[in-house]
Amino acid sequence: MARYQLILAYDGAKLEGSQRQKSKRTAQGELEKALRTIGWTGRSVLIAGRTDSGVHAEGQSVALDFEWAHGPDKLRAALNSHLPSDLAVRVVREVNPDFQPRFDATSRRYRYRLFCDPVRDPVRERYAWRVWPAVNGSLLQSVSPVFLGRHDFAAFGSPMTRGGSTVRTVSLSAWTESEGEWQFQVRADAFLYRMVRRLVFVQVAVAQGRLSAEQVQQAVENQVRLLSGLAPAHGLSLIEVTYQDQSKIENSKP
Repeated sequence: MARYQLILAYDGAKLEGSQRQKSKRTAQGELEKALRTIGWTGRSVLIAGRTDSGVHAEGQSVALDFEWAHGPDKLRAALNSHLPSDLAVRVVREVNPDFQPRFDATSRRYRYRLFCDPVRDPVRERYAWRVWPAVNGSLLQSVSPVFLGRHDFAAFGSPMTRGGSTVRTVSLSAWTESEGEWQFQVRADAFLYRMVRRLVFVQVAVAQGRLSAEQVQQAVENQVRLLSGLAPAHGLSLIEVTYQDQSKIENSKP
């Protein structure tokens, strides 16, 4: 029996999130279904980060124990031959038996995409939020550094467990623009429930003149409540989960 790490990508448009839910189609449920077709008998895979309904992933980290005699590459091929078209295993590697994709992670990075257009665009809107009135790009870029550092983000999300800490450390928070699309990249040691979508919504409100950067600063420093709202799920993707030292989790066979 060996433990494997999988890097899983999925289009979240038709998924009810990452975690298995009874009678609902999820990334974990589809992966476990594919695993069982090739002989896996485990109870549950381990997932690094929770994604909500409609949220995408390019680098979700998953671990499982499996008696597989044909090597990581053939495991990846076998799984992809049984997964539906909106999920794919990008990488498979054998790791140390005590590897925990959630608790060993040192950071997660998300990307949010948006564009400004008064007219609906069904194709672009599958993976990006159409925003109108248009945002002021300079304001977007000027407010994003407010989130950098270690802060209490209680005004921007809720803990995953009741009574849990709302303090998080953000090491990347930046907007870039290319070919008419704005992308927000954010990395933190962990995220609160719906925190990234809340951060995006608030920044867009600033860039549309509905909030001031000073109000956002007060929310970060003093947990002052801001106007309610979330950016839509479909613009968000989990890009990568990072570990302190990948060599320490990989299984080195003699």
